[in-house]
Amino acid sequence: MINILLITFLITLFYVAIANRLLTYVKVIALQGVLLFAIVFIQLNEINPLNLILILLETIFFKSIAVPVFLAYVIKRNKITREAEPYVSNFMSLIIVTLICVTTILLVNSIKDKELDKIFFVVALSALFTGVYFIISRRKIITHVMGYLIIENGVFILSLAVGSEMTMLVNIGIMLDIFVSVLVLGIFVNRIGDTFEAMNVDNLSNLKD
Repeated sequence: MINILLITFLITLFYVAIANRLLTYVKVIALQGVLLFAIVFIQLNEINPLNLILILLETIFFKSIAVPVFLAYVIKRNKITREAEPYVSNFMSLIIVTLICVTTILLVNSIKDKELDKIFFVVALSALFTGVYFIISRRKIITHVMGYLIIENGVFILSLAVGSEMTMLVNIGIMLDIFVSVLVLGIFVNRIGDTFEAMNVDNLSNLKD
């Protein structure tokens, strides 16, 4: 069951590569939050009630509800066009993401460790590199925020790959990190929206100290 959920998460990365609509990205981020909760719930052997509530808040409430609603608000607030406007075509993005996944599979298979859960590492590293590529290949600033969230989700899965239990302190650290990052980036996007009519990264070159 966990493998199916991880593969589904991996498929969302391919879907992001070919998507054009910003709201589609928001929906994918929300879906990834649900998948992360399901993966954690099944993967962890022992979950105390407090830790379960914290994971529920972090994945379902924060990643699947609060962040997508906030991003949708930022898009509407700044009247950002629905098109993502990537630097490269969707077909090339799909090929690049595929190469990323294949490379991570080859990399993980080269590691000789019987205790290593390889599928977790493959999905985690694929999410990390796809998030970085997503930031590099998109014009709009808001898509950079979404790319950062994909990287955060990859870090979340990576934390599951290196241990069978997630401490409450780690959960709090990840959640606060995402919250502060999204909040700061959201305010930044709003300020840019007040300054420029378009929300492209190219406009940042016009900023002066």
